[in-house]
Amino acid sequence: MPKERRRGLNPKKIPIHLEINQTPYTLEVSPSAILLDVLREDLGLKGTKRGCDQGQCGACTVLLDGRPVLSCILLAVQADGKKITTIEGFVREGKLHPLQEAFVTEGAAQCGFCAPGMILSAKAFLDQNPHPGEEEIRRAISGNLCRCTGYAKILRAIRNAARAMNP
Repeated sequence: MPKERRRGLNPKKIPIHLEINQTPYTLEVSPSAILLDVLREDLGLKGTKRGCDQGQCGACTVLLDGRPVLSCILLAVQADGKKITTIEGFVREGKLHPLQEAFVTEGAAQCGFCAPGMILSAKAFLDQNPHPGEEEIRRAISGNLCRCTGYAKILRAIRNAARAMNP
């Protein structure tokens, strides 16, 4: 008997339609498949990182219709019909997004593990608040953990990107 059936899960696949980084996809997924696994394993989008698998670290953050969500706790079927942006969707015509450039310039991504989720959270925040103060930036990224930088370089990168994006 298949492992899924022993756990009482429905092994039947469900069709879903997603727009990921402006490319439409139709996929068949297990009802229990999480979005993180669909992105990484089914579509090969490895920029979205697997961290805690409990929605606590923010490494798996993607944008769902422009809002940051934790893909490790979101069922793929819940994203049906939605627009998803991953870090791979940020490069346009070979150019980095201003947030990515600022992270590089400021050395804000020491090991790089938290950077994709941090950048996506910052993007959603700056779309809503183009001229933030430092405390607002701190609150906006509070769901994204970094174990390397101490956050000073990350805060500076987001502040500089905000200035570059909204002079």
